[in-house]
Amino acid sequence: MTDWIDREVALQRLGVRPQTLYAYVSRGRVRAEPDPAEPRRSRYRASDVAALAERGARGRKAADVASAAIAWGEPVLPSAITAIIDGRLYYRGRDAADLAESETFEHVARLLRGGLGDPADAPQRPLAGPTVQARMFAVLAARAATALPITGRPVAAVAQEGAELLDLMAAAAVGEEDEGPIHERFGRAWKAPRERWDLIRRALVLLADHELNPSAFAARIAASTGASLAACLLAGLGALSGPRHGGMSERVESFLEAAQRRGAAGALARWPQASQPPGFGHPLYPDGDPRAAALLAAFEAPAQLREAAGAIGAETGLRPNVDFALAALRRTLALPPEAPFALFAAARSAGWVAHAMEQAQSGRQIRPRARYVGPPPAAFDR
Repeated sequence: MTDWIDREVALQRLGVRPQTLYAYVSRGRVRAEPDPAEPRRSRYRASDVAALAERGARGRKAADVASAAIAWGEPVLPSAITAIIDGRLYYRGRDAADLAESETFEHVARLLRGGLGDPADAPQRPLAGPTVQARMFAVLAARAATALPITGRPVAAVAQEGAELLDLMAAAAVGEEDEGPIHERFGRAWKAPRERWDLIRRALVLLADHELNPSAFAARIAASTGASLAACLLAGLGALSGPRHGGMSERVESFLEAAQRRGAAGALARWPQASQPPGFGHPLYPDGDPRAAALLAAFEAPAQLREAAGAIGAETGLRPNVDFALAALRRTLALPPEAPFALFAAARSAGWVAHAMEQAQSGRQIRPRARYVGPPPAAFDR
């Protein structure tokens, strides 16, 4: 058997679609490299393909397959919005890192919506609240209480409402009414140097969507029931607020502070999951998070953070992910502590809108089954 095989051979041996093969590569289960004869194509490690094919031939119960798909498993539903292929992130076929070089967040949000919906005509008024999260939850809950269901409405009308909700989320993030591009509003509200506002734009673009992540899935579940678009975003925000998702920024800050005080080895020794330190590594990007690379390439992070990242990388072999990049951006621009979450939530709202629209158009309700593992029902019949 040769060491490397082309895509067609790999697909034939595995009996899968191209998307599944790309998922194997992104999760590190099949190694890939550019084909020397045609660099724009990839070739795949034959031994990895053979090992996967052998495991597949043994067969698994449908329940086991479904259970494995829940956490970083195989793709579970079709989507034309975002793809992660060969370690790169694409929005409707366009490389997110390339878009971040020049496009506005509003343009990218419209791209994710399928080219529909224009920016809001009038500035949105945020509700009062002591924190970014409090204001975002408040404005979405207020809108969801009276909004129309997403089903049965013209797609263009839903897209336009989505653009208005993005504007509303931005207003809630900064806590004030303002006009203009969203990244400029953030820059003004946070008193960041004007010449560095473009870094905020870049971060918003890179965070706009990330395939079927927990918050996008939550938004799709809500949309599958016919809930209003505001309710879909509220579901997404609820999922994002958890410390394993958008709330990761606080854990990243704590870990980085520990690494600066005690050194990388000392911080890792005291961290409950030393093999997965916050801010480093990503299951979908074994060769490094392209979002982090694209953002960190645009500015020089503080020396202490660069040293910490190098030391942690030497200890773990992991590279910084986008959560680390946001922490570095916050410190570089002297942004408020809530800035990483504000950027994450405001940006990801673009993806939630797109996913809710796509799910509603499918006409399907998301309703998986649970595999019961409790006591036998017969035990209560006696």
